[in-house]
Amino acid sequence: MLTLLLLAVFVAISLEPLVVGLTHRGLRRGWAVLIVLLGFLVVLGAILLLVIPPVTREVGALMDAVPGWLRQMHDRRSAIGRFEDRFHFVEKVQQQVSSSGGISGLAGGLLGAGQIVLSTIVAAVIVVTVTLYCMAGLPAIKRFCYRFVARTRREHTQGVAEEIMNRIGRFMLGNLATSAIAGIATFAWCAITGVPYGAALGVFVAVMDLIPVVGATVAGILVSLVALSVSLGLALATAVFYVVFRLAEDYFIVPRAMKFAVAVHPLVTVLAVLVGGALLGIIGALVAIPAAAGIGLLLDEYVFPRTDAA
Repeated sequence: MLTLLLLAVFVAISLEPLVVGLTHRGLRRGWAVLIVLLGFLVVLGAILLLVIPPVTREVGALMDAVPGWLRQMHDRRSAIGRFEDRFHFVEKVQQQVSSSGGISGLAGGLLGAGQIVLSTIVAAVIVVTVTLYCMAGLPAIKRFCYRFVARTRREHTQGVAEEIMNRIGRFMLGNLATSAIAGIATFAWCAITGVPYGAALGVFVAVMDLIPVVGATVAGILVSLVALSVSLGLALATAVFYVVFRLAEDYFIVPRAMKFAVAVHPLVTVLAVLVGGALLGIIGALVAIPAAAGIGLLLDEYVFPRTDAA
């Protein structure tokens, strides 16, 4: 529950720049919040409507293709068969199925999948509801928090807090933009080169790319493994594509998307993602970098001036 509340707060802060932009155009905050949230939900719903049908078809096709891949694993002339001879994937899967209880384990897995779907729906409703209340009451929440600061330092503290929230908002929006680019690039590569399940893989890459540092790498490995079902050459070409795309993302796309967002040392970025992921899982890794940037700003404003003057 704490993780969902944290996610809702970050979503509210991420959408705050859009709300402020509408209020500066003369709209009341309540209407601005409603328009931004409805727009966000409409865009998300449109994406789901466009993506879910092909993804559903391709996931079904992917499941149908698994038996064929298993047969290829026993064919030493195929690329997958050579990998099976070296790593013995089938034996490991059989051991895992046996240890999970066979059919009973499968039934438990199906029930667990149903629970995951239900939990996801409930979590989405909670996040949307809390986000709405946070967006609507954000000014009052900030005024209440500022009252805990001495009046003589209140204005300065308010400026620092606003800068932290602006950085978080810009980072989250920039992260969404770069992830969308990664998903589109994956779909285009699959469509051009013939890698199957392009829509499903594009969605997977876009979601994984939201996770800093490791997300894009893990996604690229999975897409390369899927390309291996076509040929070893295509798998190697796909791996090279993701290496080149990762370099372009790190040195061209991300610096422009995050130009006005956060400036965090790469080592701090890695450590923040590891700590955030260990504490709060994927959501913790997602919010780790803007949180680290906010902590850095607090250190620059309040801690380092005192230590330098001592």
